[in-house]
Amino acid sequence: MSVTIKDVAKKAGVGLGTVSRVLNNHPSVSEETRKKVLDAIKELDYNPNAIARSLKVKSTKSIGVMIPDISSAFYPDIVRGIEDIANEYKYNIILLNTDLKREKEKEALIMLKEKKADGILFISNTISEKLKRDFKKVNIPIVLIATKDDESEFYSVTIDNERAAYEATKYLIKLGHKRIAMIAGKKEDPNAGIPRINGYKRALEESGLKLDENIIFYGDYKFKSGYQNMLKVLKLKDKPTAIFSASDTMAVGAASCAMQHGFKVPDDFSIIGFDGVELAEYFYPPITTVKQPRYEMGAKGMEMLIKILQGEDVEREVQLDFELIERSSCKVKGES
Repeated sequence: MSVTIKDVAKKAGVGLGTVSRVLNNHPSVSEETRKKVLDAIKELDYNPNAIARSLKVKSTKSIGVMIPDISSAFYPDIVRGIEDIANEYKYNIILLNTDLKREKEKEALIMLKEKKADGILFISNTISEKLKRDFKKVNIPIVLIATKDDESEFYSVTIDNERAAYEATKYLIKLGHKRIAMIAGKKEDPNAGIPRINGYKRALEESGLKLDENIIFYGDYKFKSGYQNMLKVLKLKDKPTAIFSASDTMAVGAASCAMQHGFKVPDDFSIIGFDGVELAEYFYPPITTVKQPRYEMGAKGMEMLIKILQGEDVEREVQLDFELIERSSCKVKGES
């Protein structure tokens, strides 16, 4: 694997921004620090890549924005936040939809390399190991939005998914619900899937409620999986009185399924979603949700990328606040 700017920073014991400033011959770097970085570059046989070259030649002022599903209601507000900051700093956006397909991810990276994009913003609930390996090879700054990697090799903007799921479940418990099902994301997803499941479990355990793994169902954040998993709930002999869904779109799918089969929301099932998309607000009954600050996530991610390109030090992982929005899909258990 080729040596990266991160390897140089680690070897020299400095931040990535410091390495960038040395490559740019910035006067703010002390001679002692400059020597450490240059020695690390020599020892690692590091060849200044696209990041270093972009500091010496004119920037293309273009940023690649990769999303896995352009039809999802989750992404538009994030892209708007990116676009507003990009316009302010005179950057152009290259929007690429990958449809969660490996080949399209590869094609997107090839295209961004050909276009000499200054950086990449990747928006998704999760990131595969293969794509992370690809990102390490492109040698331009990358910021992840709505996801992160466990090794903190990339900059990221997220919320605390575990705590958000905990608060959502506690909300249902405070309404008097004791048997609460979860329609989760992908079981193996370390970014949005596992943390939200862990938050749900922690809320139950701290409240002294029995954890029943049989009422944790797994989906893909889409309407269909919410609908299909609710069908499983309706077949249970001992039905839950509340559902925590790991996405608003699945929550709407679950609510639609329940009502189509003669059940009422929230009379028979209280349902809470996650994300805060408009679909949940305009559905009837409006879905209670954990709102992610999607516009702010996009804006913050773009601001971080610009600072990195300017050689500034940037916090590696940024967590923004979430908000629980109470609507009509939840009620006190037993209340008429």
